[in-house]
Amino acid sequence: MQALIDSLVANCSSLQALPVSLVYAAVQALVAVLMFAGFFAPLAAILVFVERRVAGRMQSRVGPNRVGPQGILQSVADGIKLLLKEDIIPDLADKPLFRLAPYLVFLGAFLAFVVIPFSSKIVVADFDVSIFYLLAVESLVVVGVVMSGWASNNKWSLLGGMRAAAQIISYEVPVSMTVLMVVLVTGSMSVQGIIGAQGAWPWEWLIFKSPFTFVAFFILFTGSLAEGNRTPFDIPEAESELVSGYNTEYSGFRFSIFFLAEYANLYLIGSLATILFLGGWQAEPLVKLLGVQESWARHLLEFATYFSKVAALMFVVIQLRWTLPRVRIDQLMSLCWKYLVPACFVNLLAMSLWMIIMASAPAIVPLVISIVMATTGFAAFGYFFMRVKYHLDYAKAEITFNPLS
Repeated sequence: MQALIDSLVANCSSLQALPVSLVYAAVQALVAVLMFAGFFAPLAAILVFVERRVAGRMQSRVGPNRVGPQGILQSVADGIKLLLKEDIIPDLADKPLFRLAPYLVFLGAFLAFVVIPFSSKIVVADFDVSIFYLLAVESLVVVGVVMSGWASNNKWSLLGGMRAAAQIISYEVPVSMTVLMVVLVTGSMSVQGIIGAQGAWPWEWLIFKSPFTFVAFFILFTGSLAEGNRTPFDIPEAESELVSGYNTEYSGFRFSIFFLAEYANLYLIGSLATILFLGGWQAEPLVKLLGVQESWARHLLEFATYFSKVAALMFVVIQLRWTLPRVRIDQLMSLCWKYLVPACFVNLLAMSLWMIIMASAPAIVPLVISIVMATTGFAAFGYFFMRVKYHLDYAKAEITFNPLS
């Protein structure tokens, strides 16, 4: 990105008269908007369709299949419907805050995409503390959710907002402590630096570096689900208890923004886990095999590697939504403060001791441990997908990748 901006300034005389910092900020903001609009907006529509079809299959029904071939235009129809609906604001609501709240929720998700990498070079901005920037901007979501609940002047919305505040702030603690462990192991607070400290082969990923990083991955994944208000931790919008929680009074376009941010968070959950524990975009063996070291094909290959990992995690998150029942608020808080937070402290201390011990051990020892853990992990993951295939076969489901069939 820096080389691109330097080249742009050098070849454009009108830009040379402007402050360099202003040019950097403007170009990076433009690239972020283009990446979000060109990549995530279509992805969100696809994710909505995929989740509804997966839900239908898991509940022995069809799901949306009327609008377009195999229902692939259902998300477009839903978006048009929401845009055409009347935008209603309750008379007793705090109107400025009510209008602002959805955009704060969206802003938290949008700003996170600034440091999400697409490949080793394609990233809007990568700075020394980008991983902590990512955690910080995601905290804006809780401000918007609480604001929407308070401004609605609705007791169910207020309860949903208060639940969201307690939930998101609480689960930021184990998530942040897990990130601290990753920083300790990799020696970097940069997103690209953390990915660079790993390798392309599974036994080089951080998840298989030790038993403690393996545990840390599941703590991060659980905490991210709770921060993103995904089932079984979606109590801020529990329909059976709070009508729809913090967004009860919203309609039309503002209502759709909440769900656009939710699916942005779904991608961010998968991205954070992939960056920290699954090697990110690392694809060096494939790059060397195909001979695309210095070309756009390399970046496409790295992005395909990165996105395939994120997509697998998103599928697991979607499946969890239609598998596990919603927990109660007391169960949610107990899981965080009585189990995950103490586990993070113990895990962090144990990982520190492990690093000291492994520093004096023969180099073959950590490699063998990583290979054994990677083999076990992939066997478990393979068994998971075998069970998915078994249930599809049992239901006599017809799976096709041709949307026109």
